[in-house]
Amino acid sequence: MDFGIQNRRRLLKQSSIGFGGLALNAILGKQTLAAQNPLLARETHFPARAKRIVFLFMKGGPSHVDTFDPKPLLDRDHGKPLPFDLPKVTFAKQGNLLKSPWKFKQHGESGLPVSELFPHVAKHVDDLCILRSVHGTNPAHGGALLKLHTGTDQFVRPSLGSWLTYGLGTENENLPAFVTICPTLAHGGVNNWGAAFLPAHCQGTPIGNASLPSTQATVKHINNSRIPPELQRKQLDLIGSLNKDFIDIAGKNQALEGRLNSFELAYRMQTAMPEVQEISGESPATRKLYGIDDPVTEDFGRQCLMARRFLERGVRFVQVTHSDSLVQWDQHGNLYQGHTKNAAEVDRPISGFLTDLKSRGLLEDTLVLWGGEFGRTPTAQGKDGRDHNPHGFSMWMAGGGVKGGYAYGATDDYGYYAAENKMHVHDLHATILHLMGLNHEKLTFRYAGRDFRLTDVDGIVAEDIFAT
Repeated sequence: MDFGIQNRRRLLKQSSIGFGGLALNAILGKQTLAAQNPLLARETHFPARAKRIVFLFMKGGPSHVDTFDPKPLLDRDHGKPLPFDLPKVTFAKQGNLLKSPWKFKQHGESGLPVSELFPHVAKHVDDLCILRSVHGTNPAHGGALLKLHTGTDQFVRPSLGSWLTYGLGTENENLPAFVTICPTLAHGGVNNWGAAFLPAHCQGTPIGNASLPSTQATVKHINNSRIPPELQRKQLDLIGSLNKDFIDIAGKNQALEGRLNSFELAYRMQTAMPEVQEISGESPATRKLYGIDDPVTEDFGRQCLMARRFLERGVRFVQVTHSDSLVQWDQHGNLYQGHTKNAAEVDRPISGFLTDLKSRGLLEDTLVLWGGEFGRTPTAQGKDGRDHNPHGFSMWMAGGGVKGGYAYGATDDYGYYAAENKMHVHDLHATILHLMGLNHEKLTFRYAGRDFRLTDVDGIVAEDIFAT
């Protein structure tokens, strides 16, 4: 008889009753750690296709019929009246059909057409999943921005990044789970990255704002020149001890606990955040890839490079905003000049960003989302502009488990209304959450007597866009 085998069997038999206790202890240990640090990574509802997301937000509403949704009939019928009814509510007076001043060309193995506005992004068309049937409800910038970022245009609700932070946590305890680089302060402002009634740690951290160049985009008060870190640590320990005594007596206080957690994160960020934003260590080739060597592309290129550095350090959600106080993508007039300027500023940096993510093996599990709060009308406003159009517009995704070289949905023959495989903003959010491993119907938070979720009571996941 092999006494070694028998002894091992006897040991396993006698100690098996303790395995459950070990498992329970591990679970309770994780729960305790999560209570102590709510930013810790959490388990998904099901296997995730993407671990992180970056939203390249084009404020003002880029025209889909001039970028990623070609319309031959619009070219043919230029100058004629729209052959069907306008929406009941329009933002401004509209005229006849206005053809695109840019040509479309097929690219890549997929042959998807892209406007000549984006020659660099077009090189990546086989990685893009172009969503041509996105639609919302609000024709005004403020309401449309809030709808896209929070799922509602009427109430203050948590933003997409906040919901993802609440559901997933972060993979770097020294950085926020959600950062927004150079966000616009207009049209909803902080509500577009706010946590509303979710815990305070879900709030987005702004890095600068749209009125500042990205070279000046920093976290305010990141350095304390008066108090050394050792003394700060003692202060935080004292504050934590005093407030713990209060919580033990008065009971759980979400706002207070959130404030204490923010103090702790801010302390840790003092060394982590400056290191992320310091790009001087990047190679000249990388800086050139992002267009930082060109005054036209330098600003947005720097934002995209910072985004990559945040993503590779475990930040869950990064938003990069292209906006300025003069032109944006809101061409009610001078469509050619405005869209030419804007596309030139972002085309090369976005291409470089996709190239860099792919070369580092990050694109596979990073979801890249591009788009604005709505599109533009195929009809003219004035002589050479386009009005707001929330009824049908294009966005695109890349990486993160979506099909590349694929166009999903369609607008009508002229590009006014979403017509096939319509994707409402709630559907877009449900799909994003699914890619990140979250069931949008189960990601809820109880507040004011009811369970809230990002998609409210709607949302259909567009499973057709998922890579097999």
